[in-house]
Formats: sequence, structure tokens, C-alpha cells
Amino acid sequence: MTQPAVQPLRSAVTRTDVARYAGVSAAVVSYVVNSGPRNVAPATAARVLEAIRVLGYRPNAAARALKLGSSETFGLILPENSNPLFAQLAHSVEEAADRLGFALMMANSDGSLSKERRHLRNFLSRQVTAVLLASVASEPDLSDVISADIPVVLLNQGQAAPGFAAVGVDLRQGAQEAVKHLIWHGHRNIGLVIGTNGTQKADGRELGWLDALATEGLRAGPIARAPFTREGGYAAGKRLIAGNERPTAVFASSDSQAAGLLRALHEGGIRIPEDIAIASFDGSPESEYTWPGLTTVAQPLAAMAAAAVEAVTGGGHNDNPTLRIFPTELIVRRSCGCG
Repeated sequence: MTQPAVQPLRSAVTRTDVARYAGVSAAVVSYVVNSGPRNVAPATAARVLEAIRVLGYRPNAAARALKLGSSETFGLILPENSNPLFAQLAHSVEEAADRLGFALMMANSDGSLSKERRHLRNFLSRQVTAVLLASVASEPDLSDVISADIPVVLLNQGQAAPGFAAVGVDLRQGAQEAVKHLIWHGHRNIGLVIGTNGTQKADGRELGWLDALATEGLRAGPIARAPFTREGGYAAGKRLIAGNERPTAVFASSDSQAAGLLRALHEGGIRIPEDIAIASFDGSPESEYTWPGLTTVAQPLAAMAAAAVEAVTGGGHNDNPTLRIFPTELIVRRSCGCG
């Protein structure tokens, strides 16, 4: 029995191979691939493109980035890519970038400022075209970006960042609307599950909660501080149940927290919304599929992603950067007592 012949590994097709097949110089191939800097006659360009198709040539992206000073790639840094909100945001950014012909690299900071900055430096060293940053901090350190002179836009940002473009929503107003809705249901003891923003400043959602209570002359209910995660919401829910003054309603600062909170209440035999009503913030996909469905303050992620990509392709931090605040929408479901 004869053994099949071992096929030699095929070496990568080079620009020289394409040039030889098309009967042109390697420089002409470069002009066609890079759309310049010199014009190529249509018939010649057609021969080069046919050679590329037949030979399966793939330009070296790293070499192209080195030559152009840009990789035609956006770097996206998220604080937690497993969070449904940020997963949806990443998808929206990728779609907006793809429409303009840009690729997307994504990194996860895991809620760590040091890891966030390490990813930022890594993206800069790879000569990304621009950086889109959903920072752990409300006022991130962007000195590395300034020195590199690379466009950057801050995502999920509720306040102006001098010198940089930013997009976000009014956290305070959105939270106030949600808590007012709970008050409209007759609740007078409304608790808060709130995450941390990496600074000593109060989160806008906490301020909105306080604003709504103050408007009706109500005192603040119990507060449970926990990470913006399902685990954080679950731990916060167990603390609220065990407290001396159990609230009749809770506002959670993220849908992920609210999902964990729901589990803690279900395990504790608490009826929702009869015993404790819930409203949350984000409008992530999972808010529609919890039981009961979450009443939530939705963020227009697709519009925000498109605006962010437009901001970096239109200039970056030296081109009259602005803060764009998008309106939120209160989505009413059963967790608050409606429906």
C-alpha cells in the first residue's frame, strides 16, 4: 500500500508574486492595494485585481499600518464585556465601524483602572486609528492618548471631559424618572442598589434617586452598595432582605444588579412586585427576559455608538470635541407593578 505524498506547505503569496502574474512592478501592485499615492490605468488595475483574486493574495496588515501610521482599526475598551449592556454596546460600535470600513479590537478592563490603562497603551502601540473608551472612572487619565495624538471618544459618559469627545445619557434625570414612577405606585420607602464609579463623587443615578424622593418629601430608603454585576445585585438583595427596615420598592443602578436582586428576593420568598417593586437602569436585552420583566431606563446604544464612531472619524480631541447627551426612555414592565 502506497503512502500518500506529503504536500509541501504553501508559502504565503507576496506582492512580488502578484506583480509577476499581472506583468507589472511591485510598486504598481502597492498603488492598487493602497489606492495610491499614484494613479493606475484602469486596465492595469484590473489585471492586478485579477492576479490578487487568482493567487489569493492578502496584504500584510501590520506592514500597511506601519507605512500609513494607522491600522484602520478602532480600539474599544469596556469595563466588563460579559455585562449584557456592554456586549450590546460593543456590537453597536462594531456595526458602526464596519459601515465605514474599520475593524474593531476589543479589550476588557474588568473594572480595573490599571488594566484599563494597560490596554490603552497596548492599543496605542498597535497604531489604532482611534480609541473608544468606556472607562471605569468618570474622569479617566488620558495623558497617554494626548501624547500619542490619537482620536479618542469616551463612552457611557454623563459629564464633559475637557479636550475630548464624549457620548452618554443623563444618569440623574433617567434615575429620577424611574424612582418617580415607583412613587406614583404609592411607595414611600424606596431603597437603592448602587455600584461604584471609581471616584469619590456620587453617581448620577444616586443623585436622581435622592432628587425624586426629595421632590415628594420622602426620606432616603436603605442603600446597598455593590458591584454593577448580577453577583453584586444578589448580595445587595440579601442585605436588604435581612435589614431592619425592608423597603417596599428598590431602584437598581443596572439591569445586571437587578437580575441578581430578583434572584435574592425569589429565594427569600419575596413577591415581586407585591412585596417589593423593582426598577432599574440600562435597558439591556436581559431586562425583557427576567421574571418578572424589569421596568428599566433604556439607553439608545445604537445611536450612541454611531455618534461615537462619527466623533473619532471626524477629528478626535483636537477638533472641537463635545459631549453629546442622549435621552433615555422608561420601559415599563411588571417588576414595578404595571401590567
